[in-house]
This record gives sequence, structure tokens and C-alpha cells, in this order.
Amino acid sequence: MKEIQNYDALKYRSGAYFQIEDGIYEIKEENEFLYVTSLSFIQETELGEGANAREISQYPLEDLLDKFYCYISDFYEEQNTEDSLKCYLEFASTDLEDVKELRSIIGKHVYNKEMNGSVKLIVE
Repeated sequence: MKEIQNYDALKYRSGAYFQIEDGIYEIKEENEFLYVTSLSFIQETELGEGANAREISQYPLEDLLDKFYCYISDFYEEQNTEDSLKCYLEFASTDLEDVKELRSIIGKHVYNKEMNGSVKLIVE
């Protein structure tokens, strides 16, 4: 994953979302508050990632979710098309600090690398 950027989704301008800080919003779902942020990025086919935004690779995305205790809460189907290289996803957590830490990948390069017989998530 490269060219990771904040994505300011139009839905965040609705009354359902409350901005906590730049790029992070709070929304009440059922009986709990969720903290959400949206990011865009480009996959790297040369590293085995998907060829387009419709086919977002499981890895390194799954490892990011595990590392930052977040989950995907919106796929943005209108933006994630077969003819688009840029992918858009909304990430969520019940813990604000997890979302803040996830946003630390903005502007960085994220990929999986095999090291000593296992796969390691690299954020640089």
C-alpha cells in the first residue's frame, strides 16, 4: 500500500457524524460510540496486492486491522471500481486511540515482507 491519504467522505458532513479531530469522526451505532476515519491508498501489484480498487487485497490490510484493532466499516463501492487504482476504505473502532494510531500510516509505505520464515508487516 502506498500513497496513503486521508479521505474526507461526503457522509461525514451529515448530522450523524461528529468531528473529533481532523479526519476522525464519532457516530453512535446501536448503544455504542464508534470512531471512524477514511483513507485512500494505491495497491502494489508487484508485491502481490490487488490490480484495482474493486479487488482490494486481504494482505497487508488484514495485518493493519490486527495491528491497530480496527475493522472496515465502509467499502465505498462508488469509488472502488475496476478502472480505479486508488482504493477507499472506512476504518472503525470503539477506541479512539486505535483510530488515531491507525492514522499514523498516512504518507507511509505499508507492505508485508517475509523474514526468517514468517511474514512481517512493515510500515515505513
